[in-house]
Amino acid sequence: MSAHNNNTRCWAVVPAAGVGQRMKADRPKQYLHLLNTTVLEQALQRLWDSGLFEKIVVAISTDDGYWPDLEISRQDWLIQADGGQHRADSVLSGLQMLGSLAEADDWVFVHDAARPCIMAIDILNLSASIEEDSIGGILALPVHDTLKLANQNRIADTVDRSRVWRALTPQAFRYQQLKQALLDATEAGVTVTDEASAIEFAGFNPLLIEGRTDNIKITRPEDLELARFYLERQACE
Repeated sequence: MSAHNNNTRCWAVVPAAGVGQRMKADRPKQYLHLLNTTVLEQALQRLWDSGLFEKIVVAISTDDGYWPDLEISRQDWLIQADGGQHRADSVLSGLQMLGSLAEADDWVFVHDAARPCIMAIDILNLSASIEEDSIGGILALPVHDTLKLANQNRIADTVDRSRVWRALTPQAFRYQQLKQALLDATEAGVTVTDEASAIEFAGFNPLLIEGRTDNIKITRPEDLELARFYLERQACE
């Protein structure tokens, strides 16, 4: 199933234990309705439909009352892991679930549960771009806005935007290297907001692969309507 030419396989991990407080909704944002399904189901199905992955691990909070009711939760290509308090905890839990399946050099693609608009073309482009790389890489977008460094609500400096990218997901790294990097960062008390942060902490420089602008992360209420618009537009491509 993997698009890679050698014996390495590709797996996906989706941390989905967050509560999404900024959405101000009656449920975690990954369970908000989006077209005829939910945000999480859209993200998982799109990952699987790319044809790249052997299995997808989804990390679910132990007190999650929504996941068991989803039809997708019974798919045999999904593996459920216990989610943790922080993203890194959930990703580590997902990696542990792959311990008996994945080889050290297999690729693991970590994707946000709240990015339902991911396209197969981006997933496969990321896979092809890192195929011969020893570290891995992430989907990202170069920043076009002028960026200001702030000091107590006053501009302290203007940042060189040519060197700034917005990190997206998936982010793809070797199984063992990612697991060790996350363990080391956690032990050192380093806050990692994405997987690349852990790899950077380990002393490596991941690749940046430009992705699509419609690969948005649902964070605020207005993002849900924007995601609906993008999904409908993508259906016409």
